[in-house]
Amino acid sequence: MIPNFMKIHILLKCTIITALLLLVIACNQTESLPTPTSKDTFRRLWQDPPTLDPHLVSDTTSAGILVEIFSGLVTISPDLRLEPDIASRWEVAKNGSTYTFYLRPNAKFHDGTLVTADDVKYSLERALSPNTMAPGADNYLDDIVGAAEKLSGKADEVSGIKVIDSHTLEITIVEPRAYFLAKLTYPTAFIVDKNNIETMGEDWVREPNGTGPFKLREYQIGEKLILEANDNFYLEPPKVQFVEFILRGGSSMAMYENNEIHITGVGLGDIDRVTNPEEPLNKDLVVVPPSFDIYYIGLNVNQPPFEDKHFRRALSYAIDRELIADRVLANMFSPATTILPEGFPGYTGEVTGLEFDPESALSELQNSSYRDNVPLITITVPGTGGSIGLDMEAIIEMWRTTLGIEVEIQQVEWATFLEDLNQDRFQAFAGIGWQADYPDPHGMLDINFHSNSPLNHNSYSNLEVDNLLEEARSASWEDRKMIYRMAEQIIVDDAPWIPLWYSGDRMVLIKPEVEGYRLTPLITPKLRYISLEN
Repeated sequence: MIPNFMKIHILLKCTIITALLLLVIACNQTESLPTPTSKDTFRRLWQDPPTLDPHLVSDTTSAGILVEIFSGLVTISPDLRLEPDIASRWEVAKNGSTYTFYLRPNAKFHDGTLVTADDVKYSLERALSPNTMAPGADNYLDDIVGAAEKLSGKADEVSGIKVIDSHTLEITIVEPRAYFLAKLTYPTAFIVDKNNIETMGEDWVREPNGTGPFKLREYQIGEKLILEANDNFYLEPPKVQFVEFILRGGSSMAMYENNEIHITGVGLGDIDRVTNPEEPLNKDLVVVPPSFDIYYIGLNVNQPPFEDKHFRRALSYAIDRELIADRVLANMFSPATTILPEGFPGYTGEVTGLEFDPESALSELQNSSYRDNVPLITITVPGTGGSIGLDMEAIIEMWRTTLGIEVEIQQVEWATFLEDLNQDRFQAFAGIGWQADYPDPHGMLDINFHSNSPLNHNSYSNLEVDNLLEEARSASWEDRKMIYRMAEQIIVDDAPWIPLWYSGDRMVLIKPEVEGYRLTPLITPKLRYISLEN
C-alpha cells in the first residue's frame, strides 16, 4: 500500500473555496443519452474534483480533468515542449515585455461560438478579479502590467491586456520574464465563456462551455464523470470518443484485473507479482520516469523552535532516508535532500543536501538555543484518524533516538488543513507534496521560498535568496541555472523544508488495447492521443 501522505498528490495552492464549490456541482445528464460502450470508452479510477472552474483550480485531481475541457493561449505538449494552443503564434517585442498573440481563426467553444480576443481578455480579468478569489492568480498572472491593481480591486480592467482586433491580443508584462509563457499553461489562464458564466451563474460548471478537446457529458458526484470528444476541436480531434473517470472508489488493481479500467498504478504489495515475467500481468507493465515532484516536511520559521536554523538542520541530518526508502517504501520513492528533482530543467546535481549524519545532527542541536531544553514539536497532517504512514513513524522514531525529540501528530480535516496552511498557522506540517506546474525552476523555488510569495507557507525570508530569485527572473537561461543553483543551496542550508522523497520510477499497468497513452511528469492535455484497438 502506498503511504498515506503519498496519496495526497496535490499543489499547495488550494483555498477553501475549491472544496466548497463541490456543493454547487450537479449531474449534467439526460435520459436520452446512450451509455458509452467498452469499445469507445477509456476508463480509469479517479476522485471527485474539488472544482470544475479552471480559475479556481489548485489541485492535481481537478487539473487532470480541466486541461481536457478547457485550454489557453499556449500549452505544454506531452513531451514537455511549449507549444501554441488557442494562439497559433506570438511575437515578442524587442523590449522583451510585450507579447502579441494571434488567435486561431477556427478556435471555437464547445457550442460552436468562435473564440475572440475579447474572450481572452475577459477570462484573464475574471481570474484576476477579487470577486473570483482565484487561488493561483497572484502567482501565475502577476507578471502582467496592472494585475496587482485588478486583484486589489483598485482597477476594473487590467491595463496590460489590450485587444487589437477580434483575433489579436497584446499582453505587456512588468519586465522580461523567461517563464511568462510557461505560466500561461496553468488553468488560471484558461479561456472561459462569459455568456456561459453570466447566464448560469455559479451553476455554469454543470455545463461548462469550454474550448478543449473534450466536453463534459455527465457528472454524478461520487459515481462517475464522463468526457465526450469535441469533434470540432481546433487541433486534431480526439481519437477516443469517451473517457470515463470512475469516482466511487475501489481497489484499482482489482478493477484492472476485472477489466473495469484500462490503467492502474502498482502499489507496494503488487510489485513482486507484476515484475515476475511468469505472471500474466507482467506483459502490461510499463515503467516510466518519475514525476517532477517532491514530498517534504514544512517548518514555520516564525514559530519556536523552528526560528533556530541549527535546530531545523538537526532534524534533517537525523533522517536516514536511504534506510526508509529501502525498508519501508520498497525503493518506489527516491530520497530527497535538495529541492529540484533530477531531470528537471535547471537541475545540476551540484547542490549539497543535508544527508543522514547523526554526529552532525547532534552537533547542530548543541549549537542551537534548545540544546538544554529540547521542546515537544507538533506536526499537523491532513486526515481524520488514519495512519500517518510508516515513513513518518520511522522519521519520528529517528528524531527520538538520535536527538531526544518528541513529536505530537495533529490530524485535521482536509478543508481546515488548507485554510490553516494558507494562514501560516502550523508549527510544522507534513503529509503533502509539491508538483511542478511548468518546467521551470521558478515554479519550484521562487513560488515556495521568495519572502513575498503567498505560497511561502514556511514564512521563510532570506534577503540574499530574494535577490537571487529576482535576478533569475529576467536572466539568460545559462545564467538562470547558475543563479538558481546558488539560491537552492542557501535554501537547503537554511532548511525551511525538510526534503524527504522524490517520486521514483513509476510502475503502471496499461491494457494492451490502449494505444497512445502518454505518461508525463507534469499534468498536460493528453487524452486526445488515446485510441482503443479492439
